[in-house]
Amino acid sequence: MKTQFENNSLTLFLEGHIDSSNAPQLEAEAMDELNKYPEAEIIVDCDKLEYISSAGLRVILKIKKLKGDKLTVVNVSPEVYDIFSVTGFTEMLSIKKKLREISVEGKEKIGQGGNGAVYRLDEDTIVKVYKPWMGFADIDRERSFAKTAFVNGIPSVIAYDTVKVGDCLGVVFEMLKSDTLGHAMRDNPDKLEKYVDQYVALAKTLHSTHVPQGSFATIQSVLHLRANNLTEWCTPEEISLLHSIIDDIPEADTVTHNDLHPGNIMIQNGELVLIDMPEVTMGPAICDLVSIFRDMISAPKNSGTIIEGSVGMPAEMISRVGNMFFMKYTGITDTAELEAYYKKLGLLFAFNVVLVVGSGAERSLKMAKHIMDNLLRAVVIPNEQAIRYLFKTM
Repeated sequence: MKTQFENNSLTLFLEGHIDSSNAPQLEAEAMDELNKYPEAEIIVDCDKLEYISSAGLRVILKIKKLKGDKLTVVNVSPEVYDIFSVTGFTEMLSIKKKLREISVEGKEKIGQGGNGAVYRLDEDTIVKVYKPWMGFADIDRERSFAKTAFVNGIPSVIAYDTVKVGDCLGVVFEMLKSDTLGHAMRDNPDKLEKYVDQYVALAKTLHSTHVPQGSFATIQSVLHLRANNLTEWCTPEEISLLHSIIDDIPEADTVTHNDLHPGNIMIQNGELVLIDMPEVTMGPAICDLVSIFRDMISAPKNSGTIIEGSVGMPAEMISRVGNMFFMKYTGITDTAELEAYYKKLGLLFAFNVVLVVGSGAERSLKMAKHIMDNLLRAVVIPNEQAIRYLFKTM
């Protein structure tokens, strides 16, 4: 049996036929590996497994009893999946079928982003092909989130399956025969106010859509994980303070997209449809408003910035749309009042930027020390009580 240990994950590769003749050897080898890495997550890769009998299933069951939810079975062929299904193993274990393999050779590339590229497969479907370093869990989460959003009545792109594209992974989505809201705003300035009204309505739909517990991760759980990843740059006391502030963020069963700029929204038959959904969480609306402030107010200070490519319009227009959005969303029309509102969002934004370092984002990692010195220690810590208050009241 081949094995691989990486990033605290132990993978056991099963091959050929497993029955009563070789199941004891499989069990002995598997237990030896599990004993070497007692804290590891266990992945049983069945990509080359052609058949498994009850004797082999009992080995899997023994691993399940030892590792509990730390066991995942992946790359299962339809034939082997049927065996797992009829014996009830699919109800006890996380078992994932083998991914469909597709090619984008000769296909039109219709988009490019930080995590990968989008290709047109046919008139009805596209595939988003992720960078090689993107893991299955993160990629499949976007597919799952898009499906969950759609099922809960949130206007979003229809997601199909997670697939293999060469050495990379991808997700197949419906082909939206339209352009982004950002491009529509740029190309039709005479309709700008109408588009902003739709933008605000979509945000308010999200922020008033109640979803069942567990539909998405909570914003608090995501931020706690990021805080735990800051040990290289922060003292234990600073990390403890960040966790304490996160605990003060009100719980909510409503939806936040966390990247809700016009470049991530499509217009389909006159209606707005959400795309690019890997960061969706359950949380209070203020968390989404902070991300919109980041992209539409704070970022577009000068032309030539990365945000122009993401949103799909010049910096001056991004700022204009951002101001119109917040005026219409909040009802604040006085310029001085709006600036005061932005200062409050700016404090929460500083807190968010500190935690983005813990997400592993490449640009943030390069600036980690600067962020900790100039935001965590100079802004967040001195204003921690105000940040707690704003999360509860805005």
